[in-house]
Amino acid sequence: MNQNLILSNLPHVWILDLDGTLVKHNHYKNGEDIWLDGALDFVRNIPDSDYVLILTGRESKYKKQTLDFLKKYSIRFNNIIFDMPLGERILINDNKPSGLNCAQSLSLIRDKGLSNITIKVDNAL
Repeated sequence: MNQNLILSNLPHVWILDLDGTLVKHNHYKNGEDIWLDGALDFVRNIPDSDYVLILTGRESKYKKQTLDFLKKYSIRFNNIIFDMPLGERILINDNKPSGLNCAQSLSLIRDKGLSNITIKVDNAL
């Protein structure tokens, strides 16, 4: 199932889950992480002007291993937070007076990757 995001040309904040979204769920426990289909290209194509926050339920004891993996692939991010609760991630934000919807979210099937996501910029937003 294809999922579409239509975004403004303003800088964005990307809040990305790690396991099951970008990399194979819990594979780090058996060795090195494995990128899911489309995930590496997806994160590499996030504009430098955007803010990238990675969230993970991984315990902090895996921090060095995780950071080394991300560095190996030259993944740019502004912050990564470990030890996150395992339940829902809830985003609440206001809309701009122009009508721009400032809260976007996608829920993906675990370990299916990001190759089915299309991002379009609408300069009218």
